[in-house]
Amino acid sequence: MTSPTATRPLRVIQWTTGNIGKRSLHAIIGREDMELVGVYAHGVDKLGIDAAELAGWGQPTGVTATNDVDALIALKPDACCYNPLWPDVDELVRLLEAGVNICSSAAWITGGKQTPDALNRIRNACAAGNSTIFGSGAHPGMTNTVGMVLSGACENVDEIRITESVDCSTYESAGTQSAMGFGRDPNTPDLAESVRRESEVFAESAAMMADAIGATLDRLTFDVEFTAATGDSDLGFMHIPKGTVGGVFGYHRGWVGEKNVVSVGFNWTMGNHVTPPKPLEHGHVIQVFGTPNMRTVLHCLPPRDWKEPGFMGLGMIYTAMPVTNAVPAVVAAPPGIVTLMDLPPVTGRVTRR
Repeated sequence: MTSPTATRPLRVIQWTTGNIGKRSLHAIIGREDMELVGVYAHGVDKLGIDAAELAGWGQPTGVTATNDVDALIALKPDACCYNPLWPDVDELVRLLEAGVNICSSAAWITGGKQTPDALNRIRNACAAGNSTIFGSGAHPGMTNTVGMVLSGACENVDEIRITESVDCSTYESAGTQSAMGFGRDPNTPDLAESVRRESEVFAESAAMMADAIGATLDRLTFDVEFTAATGDSDLGFMHIPKGTVGGVFGYHRGWVGEKNVVSVGFNWTMGNHVTPPKPLEHGHVIQVFGTPNMRTVLHCLPPRDWKEPGFMGLGMIYTAMPVTNAVPAVVAAPPGIVTLMDLPPVTGRVTRR
């Protein structure tokens, strides 16, 4: 933990500048309470490029991308917005040991999917650097926060159920979509187990919500149903041939005895030639079953001045901002692994720049 001061902005580095990272980078540049001091880039084509060009910001920042981790740590940043697709434990340990607080969108909510050895390394690094690691995003992340808040209206809670109910074809990442089963033979051996592993961060969020509502889980399970495409779909970035997986409907569930108390999952389709088991609601369906029942659907919609083609950019902002906006709270938090249930409410900021 690094104590924030009232006299200076928080010094922040941005780690990667892909679909999500560049949205985080854009937000950091625009905040008066943060100072962008460094940018890490994997691709050699981005090295030496000004952060403004990587983020689509109008004015140069004077901060250029590098892959020199020692140089970034030497800048003594208060925090790092860490946005690769998957977490690298060696990277996390190196930053945390150096006293850099981490806010991550990289498949991290509690760290529960990591091996015991990896988690011990993370905890020891936090202790050594007096630093904190936090993970969030859109789903899991923001949706879990809303579910936990809605449960506060209930005298008793039977189950919190959260479903991402969307057409995924607007998310142009063939590797990610294939890993979740799309475009593959639905009869592929161990496909369900593969999807369970790929989506295990959803189980982390389910366990976190169970803790928040006072439920001690006996077990976590995963169930999934694959729907075959009824025709060929050419999505540009990938093909979904007829007969291959065009819909994925599944949940990570937490149980107390025989009672399902938390469920976090997805009703996903790709392309037009598929009918899912339940109709899409084109958003995040958040339900709390109890007294009373509570239900809401979060829709990510464009502002009037939205100029980008399609809505993919909106989804990337939606994923990045729960992490980027959490920087001040994470810097102020105790050292160690903190979650959404540990932090005060994370809010956005009025634009001033």
